[in-house]
Amino acid sequence: MNHIAIVLLAAALVVVLALLAAAAAGTLARLDGATYPAALMRAATTFAAVLTLAAAVTGALAQFLP
Repeated sequence: MNHIAIVLLAAALVVVLALLAAAAAGTLARLDGATYPAALMRAATTFAAVLTLAAAVTGALAQFLP
């Protein structure tokens, strides 16, 4: 299989998981009584945190690749 296709599929999967986590965080914040702007900020923070975590894990695992 083409390596570019694998990388693109993995990147799309990470973005989808980050969007799901952000939606869950925003929903939970809203249910907790936060205003819409505050819930949106929590969702954005969660989205950025998931992408940062994925980049850190990728960088750590890249050291072990040939």
